[in-house]
Amino acid sequence: MKKILKIVLVVLSVFILIGVGGIYYLNRGLDSGKEIVINNIDLSLLEDGVYYGEYRAGRFSNKVRVEIANNKFKDISLLDDVTFAKPEVTEELFNRIIKNQENNVDVISGSTITCKAYLKGIENALITANQ
Repeated sequence: MKKILKIVLVVLSVFILIGVGGIYYLNRGLDSGKEIVINNIDLSLLEDGVYYGEYRAGRFSNKVRVEIANNKFKDISLLDDVTFAKPEVTEELFNRIIKNQENNVDVISGSTITCKAYLKGIENALITANQ
């Protein structure tokens, strides 16, 4: 009986550790993610081409490919997506950027931090191009 109790306690301890670790992972970066500031990039300063950028912040890390043609956004795609991706959010956000021709657009409600992470990746791609 003591052996079974020890096994149950070990298994229970493992589940508790996994649960606490999971909660930490899911919440890590939420507060700082809300504070991400997106800076407008002047597309007239960029040469036509493809630019790569990334934003690194735990589960919100992403890598993007941004194509500029005639000083306009032509295409934006993901090379490495956030951990809990929602393709419909990504598509809507990228469509907004291309439609408005600016990298600082309104985020999608319910996906604020994910959208800001994508926008920061795009900004980083274009900032790198200007350096």
